[in-house]
Amino acid sequence: MTLPSHPFGTEITCEAIVDLMSQANGWEDRYRNVIQLGKKLPAMPEALKQDELKVSGCESQVWLTHQQQADGSFHFAADSDARIVRGLITLVLAAYEGKNAEQIQSFDIDGYFEQLNLIAHLSPSRGNGLKAIVEQIKALAEG
Repeated sequence: MTLPSHPFGTEITCEAIVDLMSQANGWEDRYRNVIQLGKKLPAMPEALKQDELKVSGCESQVWLTHQQQADGSFHFAADSDARIVRGLITLVLAAYEGKNAEQIQSFDIDGYFEQLNLIAHLSPSRGNGLKAIVEQIKALAEG
């Protein structure tokens, strides 16, 4: 099955998201930006919302799958039943979409999240869920 395409990592880059968040006036604006980004994430086909694709460690339901391209780069598809989590997924996809295993492992995700100034405002369970998504992507890249 072909995974749905999305603009994250290509049209919407980490740099663009950092720029967007740096212009936000406070946490409410950042939160709204995250929700708006989540609306640009295509829904994952129901056929892919299988238990084995669920990300453990997330309070909400999160599904994550991938395909490795012929050039070694990864294409990810993810979805969640929670609006804010869909938005958080887009932040992660912007960082990892279209990258190869080495680029995924070496990307400074903590520095990226720090630039977004979001983690301190997330509930502990949301922060743990975000880390679980990142860890699952890194594990998929390791093979």
